[in-house]
Amino acid sequence: MVALAVTWMAKLGHENEVAGVFGKLQTASRQEPGCLLYIVHRHRTDSRRFFIYEQYRDDAALEAHRKSPHFQEYAIDALKDIGERKEGELYSPLSGD
Repeated sequence: MVALAVTWMAKLGHENEVAGVFGKLQTASRQEPGCLLYIVHRHRTDSRRFFIYEQYRDDAALEAHRKSPHFQEYAIDALKDIGERKEGELYSPLSGD
């Protein structure tokens, strides 16, 4: 299993638009066969800050996610002018699963 933790910032004035895009991406990503978990969080006091926590069966499933049409449409195309990816980190569980 592989986990991905990503932080995004919406550009000023685009907070709700970014939230809408992430809602669509979350729904579509959860349908992927290799996706175990996909949750988009919004910061409690900074409405521009989003945190996405994702889990995939393996590296191949993560790569399939990144190549999926919905990832290209939402994460690449729709967010490019209204948000900015600040951080993305990959993790593996201690158990080695």
